[in-house]
Amino acid sequence: MKLFICAVGRGKPSPEKELTSTYLDRVRAAGGTCGITGAELLEVEERKRLAPAELKTREGQLLLEAVPKGAKIIALDERGKTQTSKAFSQLIARTRDDGVPAMAFLIGGADGHSREVRQAVDVTLSFGAATWPHMMVRAMLAEQLYRSITIMTGHPYHREG
Repeated sequence: MKLFICAVGRGKPSPEKELTSTYLDRVRAAGGTCGITGAELLEVEERKRLAPAELKTREGQLLLEAVPKGAKIIALDERGKTQTSKAFSQLIARTRDDGVPAMAFLIGGADGHSREVRQAVDVTLSFGAATWPHMMVRAMLAEQLYRSITIMTGHPYHREG
């Protein structure tokens, strides 16, 4: 199964972008041991100036178009369900075990996800009630994907206690 982070906006060189890349590299390197065949960041952006409501709708369309066929869709949203790292890992493992070819994790624009995205997702998750910068969410998600692999493989990176 392949993992995709589908995010609104183009990342500029920054520590957050570098951190996201580092963790996605780790996912690609370690994932094969547990059936994760790859990890990619797919960035989408609407360049036209649109009214906020139109922009939110358009960004939602672009995100949904970026989702690979047959993927389980997970939206990241502050109103979503919070999970422990272990539960997140179990979600990924169950999806893999169900034979789903891909998981797509959607990170919306500044105004959040459109109604169309909210209707299309399988699960909505949150990294807590705080509002996080989108580039930080990418890095946090990439780290959690890597942590999930270490949990699945019994690697000591993740500790509970």
